[in-house]
Amino acid sequence: MDTMRRIILKATMAGGTLAVAAGANLLTPSSVLAAWPAKAFEATKMDAAMDLLTGKDRPEESADITVVAPDIAENGAVVSVKVTTTLPKVESISVYVPVNSFPLSASYILSNQMETAIAGRIKMAKTADIVAIVKSNGKLYTAKKGVKVTLGGCGG
Repeated sequence: MDTMRRIILKATMAGGTLAVAAGANLLTPSSVLAAWPAKAFEATKMDAAMDLLTGKDRPEESADITVVAPDIAENGAVVSVKVTTTLPKVESISVYVPVNSFPLSASYILSNQMETAIAGRIKMAKTADIVAIVKSNGKLYTAKKGVKVTLGGCGG
C-alpha cells in the first residue's frame, strides 16, 4: 500500500509542476519544440523552398535513394510515402510535392545514429512527382516517384 501511495504522490507532484509551468508560459511551443524552418514551409515555389532549407546548391540524381509511394493514390489528402537511402552520413531528408501550394511537405534532420529512412503521409493537390532530397556528407542528392491522384487533394 505504501508503494502505491508514493507513486500517486509522485504523479500528483509532477502533474502539479507541469500545470504551474504551463500556467506561467514556461512551456511554450517555441521553447519546447525543435527549430522550425517556417519560411521554407511557407514558400510557394519549390526552388524558393529548397533555397531556404538547403541553400543554393542543387541536388544530383542518386540511385541510392528509394521513394516508396503508391502508383495511384485514391485520396490526395492522405498519400503514404517512405524514403530510404544507403548514402553514408545522412544529415537530412526532405520531401517535396512541386505542384502543391506549399511544395515542402516534410523535412527531417537525422543524427548519424538514426536509421536513414522516414515514413509518413502527405497531401498532394494533383498528380505529380514526390521529390526526396537527401543531404549526405555535405552534398545534396535526389530521387522522385510519380503518383497519380484520383480524388481529393489539397483543398478539395
